[in-house]
Amino acid sequence: MRDRRPLRGSIWASAVWTGALWAGAILAGAIGVLVPQRDLAAQQAAPLQTFAMETLAIESGGRKHVFKVELADSPAQQSQGLMWRRAMAKDAGMLFDYRRPTQISMWMANTYIPLDMIFIDAGGVIRRIAERTVPLSTETIGSGEPARAVLEVNGGTAAALGIKVGDRVLHARFGRAP
Repeated sequence: MRDRRPLRGSIWASAVWTGALWAGAILAGAIGVLVPQRDLAAQQAAPLQTFAMETLAIESGGRKHVFKVELADSPAQQSQGLMWRRAMAKDAGMLFDYRRPTQISMWMANTYIPLDMIFIDAGGVIRRIAERTVPLSTETIGSGEPARAVLEVNGGTAAALGIKVGDRVLHARFGRAP
């Protein structure tokens, strides 16, 4: 009696497996197109950090401008910062506190909104403002001189509110609560 099982390695078996692989690849591609997904880089990134919120104010030209800021204290939080955000409230921001004056370098990789970066010394005095930084840029944005912290707010906020170098940031970390 003749064995009717297909031979391993036969042309027929290869064709079936090749067809199955192609069908799987096409199906996987169709699912990828039909199902909305986050950015590929975001999928590969570490889990997103959470941030404590506090109030911070800037005294400028006799006015006090109040912001609700997220605190980026840990290295993981500082590394993530405002990455992956598509929008931010007008009165919001993020405070990166490095605890002591140091040369600070920032960038906009994976950051989709333009920002004003406000570099602050240990006494809460604004020492430099990098206005309207370019989203997704990997260009380094430096403090120019040692600074303790950086406050990131929406791009154009400093100009719109008249915030300038020499203005004072009011927050407990700089010895003055808002």
